[in-house]
Amino acid sequence: MATSRNLGEFEQAIHLAVVRLGEQAYGLAIRTEIEACAGRRVTHGAAYSTLDRLEDKRLLRSWLGESMPGRGGRRKRNFEVTATGLEALRSSRKALLNLWSGIEEVLEESRS
Repeated sequence: MATSRNLGEFEQAIHLAVVRLGEQAYGLAIRTEIEACAGRRVTHGAAYSTLDRLEDKRLLRSWLGESMPGRGGRRKRNFEVTATGLEALRSSRKALLNLWSGIEEVLEESRS
């Protein structure tokens, strides 16, 4: 049964990148991580609209870091997954594993 805490594929990718990056989770690093791990190009707009939506749902939280001289004095917006976000990620993982369960033979047969 679907709930508002189910994550779409790109939302999962964002969550996983934030978890993987830990304290280094900010916009460009998140995009780069997804591109490196999933081979999926991520635009600035897609990343930030999803980050904002996940923050509105309280699955992520953000804060502004220190001013960066190399960024013209601009501050990085850092992200972390909330406890609710981790639970949503666990739930999505469980649902996907349940869906994948039992189809290995079909996938292997289709290779032949």
